[in-house]
Amino acid sequence: MRTFRIVTAIATLTLATTTFTPASATAAAEAAIRPVTTCADLVRGFALPGAATHVTSAAVVAAGGGDPEYCGVRGYVEPAVRFELRLPTKTYAGRYLQYGCGGFCGLVVPPAFPGCGLPHGGGFAVAATDDGHVGTTPGVIDDGRWGAADQAARNDFEFRAPHVVSRAAKAIIQAFYGAPPRKSYFSGCSDGGREGLLLAQRYPADFDGIDAGAPAHYWGPLLGVYQTWLARVNSAADGSPILTAAKLPALHNAVLAACDRLDGLADGQLDDPRACRFDPATLICTGADTPSCLTPAQVGVVRKLYAPPTDARGTLLYPGGQEPGSEPAWAGWIIATPETGGFAFARADNYLRYLGYPIGAPASTVDTFAFTQREFDRLTPVGVRYNAMSLDLSAFQRRGGKLLLWHGWADEAIPPAGTLDYYQRLTHGRPQNWARLFMVPSLHHCGGGTTLTEFDPLRELVTWVERGTPPTVVTATGRAADGTVTRTRPVFAYPQRAVHDGTGSIDDAASFRPAPPTSPPARDVVHWAGEKLHAVPGPVAP
Repeated sequence: MRTFRIVTAIATLTLATTTFTPASATAAAEAAIRPVTTCADLVRGFALPGAATHVTSAAVVAAGGGDPEYCGVRGYVEPAVRFELRLPTKTYAGRYLQYGCGGFCGLVVPPAFPGCGLPHGGGFAVAATDDGHVGTTPGVIDDGRWGAADQAARNDFEFRAPHVVSRAAKAIIQAFYGAPPRKSYFSGCSDGGREGLLLAQRYPADFDGIDAGAPAHYWGPLLGVYQTWLARVNSAADGSPILTAAKLPALHNAVLAACDRLDGLADGQLDDPRACRFDPATLICTGADTPSCLTPAQVGVVRKLYAPPTDARGTLLYPGGQEPGSEPAWAGWIIATPETGGFAFARADNYLRYLGYPIGAPASTVDTFAFTQREFDRLTPVGVRYNAMSLDLSAFQRRGGKLLLWHGWADEAIPPAGTLDYYQRLTHGRPQNWARLFMVPSLHHCGGGTTLTEFDPLRELVTWVERGTPPTVVTATGRAADGTVTRTRPVFAYPQRAVHDGTGSIDDAASFRPAPPTSPPARDVVHWAGEKLHAVPGPVAP
């Protein structure tokens, strides 16, 4: 079995920092809520029904590195859901922010204090969890061996951990500050995006605002079928890759040459790659095999990657495939590299071996899985426990919850078509006062990309929840390796698109205005083997 170590850019969110005016800083200081007990007094048990909580350590951490002074709390919810909670001692403004986990989780990523243009970044209490297990190999989020025979650990990862940590954190916040948080937020991408949707669907009272990026909410089909498809499509008989990383630059450049101007600008990005009708056969080698051309076998692989997986009858087994423009990100996910291995193979093989079937039932592997309706259905009994596919968010909506979905158009790990399919079914494709979607051109999985590399809608989510102003636009940022900002671009609430004003710089967000979708509008609902799962409820923790 292969395992692969964490890549920082995957399944993590970068929160941009904004300079605050003296007036806003003063107002924040005046509004700060001070502790009513000492940090050390939190080291005790909290008898929460169904979520018995134990704080194992709590110590004050001095301000530094942009962080405020805070009480650093570590503990666990029985049986083994570990968490870290950071409680500002001088700057808390009544907000709680819980981060989602990435991959198969298995470690607690220290939660960051956001600095996103709100009245002082330290105004949040922040928390993160390992989702109820420690990875078998430290630092590896693709290893599923921990769940091979441990149903309790599976329960925590499938659905329970984010909910019970929210309960534990709020109880500790109440003990420390004398009151529960005024507003609670959840932010996650990838598996964290799945958790965000899961919370809105199954635990609608937990959070007031949920930021769910690139959600892995079709979890069973995504891990068991789609990632297996990515791994198998590009494997030769001897296990070597058919399409190599050396071919990706020429392939991507050919896509841009064919489709970049479709949105009216030659700006190196596809604003909606569904309009691109690129044929990889235009790159077929006419002489020697070089990095600038594709062999016939490689053309076949590229065509299969752009398409969803199907069974022998043509039934879609997942609602999307790779989008044109995502090619640079295939290295490391679809095509193994020395730095990262191949994430698709690791996720799929670990899921099929250890997590995707009932404990004790016959399992499968990337090499043996059959792309059939029968094998799809075999993944369903466990898959529905992970899935966050319900279209009934009425309880979340009734209590005033706000859902902000977003996805990168060039996501190599989770096809954006699945998010569009879900959003269309949920809202009929129209922005709601409680649910909005933002589609980010050129953005890879959760971050990184060729032109736009960062997207953080937390500020807009907080404004929506606390002032009632639905977000119409969020600015995406492109940043070079040295940190220099190379582009800003507005991303308007789907289905609106950004159109250049004809005069300003194409790298300046101020040079763009919103426009309606092109006519005719895209068809976002996809009919596939798993659409019936929207009506299958998942389990709910106490």
